Amino acid sequence: MRKWGTVCAVITGVGVLLGSAAGLCGCGETIPRSKYTIRAEYLPEEKKLAAQMTVTVPNSGENALEALKFELYPNAFREDAEFAPVSGIYKNAAYYAGMNYGGIAISSVENAAGFEINGEDKNILTVTLEEPLYPDEAVTLGIDFEVTIPAVNHRFGVGQHNVNLANFYPVLCARTESGFYECVYSSNGDPFVSECADYDVTLVIPEEYTAVWGGTGEWTAANGKKTCHAVFENVRDVAFVLGKELRSVSADADGVSVEYWYFSDTSPDRTLKVATDSLSYFSRTFGKYEYPRYVVVQTDFPYGGMEYPALSMISSALKESEVPAVVAHETAHQWWYAMVGNNQFEAAWQDEGLAEYSSALFLGAYPEYGGSYEEFVRRSENSYRAYYSVSSQISGEADTSMTRPLTAYSGDYEYRNLAYDKGVILFDRVRAVTGDRKFFSGLKNYVANYSGKIATPEQMISCFKGAGANVEALFDSFTQGKCVI
Repeated sequence: MRKWGTVCAVITGVGVLLGSAAGLCGCGETIPRSKYTIRAEYLPEEKKLAAQMTVTVPNSGENALEALKFELYPNAFREDAEFAPVSGIYKNAAYYAGMNYGGIAISSVENAAGFEINGEDKNILTVTLEEPLYPDEAVTLGIDFEVTIPAVNHRFGVGQHNVNLANFYPVLCARTESGFYECVYSSNGDPFVSECADYDVTLVIPEEYTAVWGGTGEWTAANGKKTCHAVFENVRDVAFVLGKELRSVSADADGVSVEYWYFSDTSPDRTLKVATDSLSYFSRTFGKYEYPRYVVVQTDFPYGGMEYPALSMISSALKESEVPAVVAHETAHQWWYAMVGNNQFEAAWQDEGLAEYSSALFLGAYPEYGGSYEEFVRRSENSYRAYYSVSSQISGEADTSMTRPLTAYSGDYEYRNLAYDKGVILFDRVRAVTGDRKFFSGLKNYVANYSGKIATPEQMISCFKGAGANVEALFDSFTQGKCVI
């Protein structure tokens, strides 16, 4: 996600995250993936989704499982949610018609002994299996649920122009050495830690809507409704944007079809070109883009943008001068989050800092978009130093550690400066120390070795070491808050 400007945790089931399917990079071991089949209908008058889901979960671990756990992200939008999805700073921009609420209700789970809603903030669906799920076996569950969509400009919400359907279904918690990893929602960052899976989604919508998604598929129309059938392979999650005013332009980027959907952009061809140029640049610089198409959609969103596999949302509130950096940032997330995963809840800098730094690289390579690498890094340094100065004066000292839960940040200002700006400075320093050849070789190693998986910070560092650069001490000094910038 891209957050703009200098605006004024809880974890259970902790453990080392296990890598998920390695199918994207084709580099050896392939771990069986879960498969979701979802059929949902959007009911606009009720602002609801009525849905049924079948999920097949393989046990690729070493121990038998007696229960499965799923994140219920829509419950963060409940009226009584403990962890708000939107901070006070962005509340007015997001809740355009006043506070409004949503959530998810599970009506039944088939092929299970029982289920309950628990977790720190009613955010976990725990399904007790009828019998233990042993290693190398799989179980198929049927889950019926209804989603109430809040009226809010957000990644999940009925916005002023579009309907954003992201993180709307129960998704299996990532597995760790000590069990399933649970994390609560956070208004800071992206509280999503998901393994790769395959999806087959049928979405029924009123015929006046256009549906945009990042996977392959098709749609048909009959009886006043459209039925969208979308297929996604080896992705961390799926998202849709529905709109009545959406138009599109398209182009090709090194054989990949790129589409830009918009409703108010006065320069859609320029935005499309940023998307194609950045996709091509990152493919050359980091490694091949692994999805069959790439879609960017302008939508209602209080921040700069939001990423999903093969789909990037960008805010309709952006100024024209802001669009290139945001589109580049979200496109970079196709590598740093979609392809190469990480624990976004505990180490947001690992994907956000690298995606932001990737924007600096892109603007340096394409000065026609009005920026430069040097200017981008200098702006990040100035922002971070201002934050450090203010924090030191207020509290006597500033906590500048970067590896921490999203809920441990004091707010948007601290999160932005540590995960994004300090992240840019970190990768700029790593590049300066290692030199371009080792630096970019390290990033290519990172993509080749961890596409389709969830990588730890230590594994990222090992990829630079594999390229001949020992930068562990440098990373530690930044992420642990020891260095002075």
